[in-house]
Amino acid sequence: MVQKSIGQSKLSFIRIRSSYSVKDFTCGDPDLDDFIRNRASEFQKHLLSVSYACADADTGKMLAYCSLANDKVAVGDFKDKTEFNRFRKKQGFPNEKHLKSYPAVKLCRLGVDESAKGRQIGTTVLDYIKSMFVFENKTGCRFLTVDAYLKAVPFYEKNGFRFMNAEDDDPHTRLMYFDLMDLVA
Repeated sequence: MVQKSIGQSKLSFIRIRSSYSVKDFTCGDPDLDDFIRNRASEFQKHLLSVSYACADADTGKMLAYCSLANDKVAVGDFKDKTEFNRFRKKQGFPNEKHLKSYPAVKLCRLGVDESAKGRQIGTTVLDYIKSMFVFENKTGCRFLTVDAYLKAVPFYEKNGFRFMNAEDDDPHTRLMYFDLMDLVA
């Protein structure tokens, strides 16, 4: 468990176990609510993703959650190899590090309870995730990726995420990334 403060509130970050109560959590998005209530433990059991709660340290009330999984940034994420090479050059990879893919962690889901909206909890969760892979990293991980809902794109942009490519035309989400080296440099 990790504790942080935001304003007057003390927050705890807890890896969600099957015994953790999530019944009262609602972020207003039926898919996100259903996942944390009914499917997160199965994903965790089968090693597909791990979910974390951001809770009020005093009351234990879950204010937000996120689910993470392994990912990669690869040639196939771009319209062609030329665009991928431009991406690699922009990231400053040395020539000997020109791989076909680079390690990343996928932010599969992020939900903030309706009672906590407007308190910067989502940004705090993103900062926590970024710190997990920069300061407590147990494996190589260069990028944080997300398939952002279109209505959430401004939130991710405000938090330093960029579009993976300009040709992404999914009608529901946009593929975005955060370069963790931005925190190291």
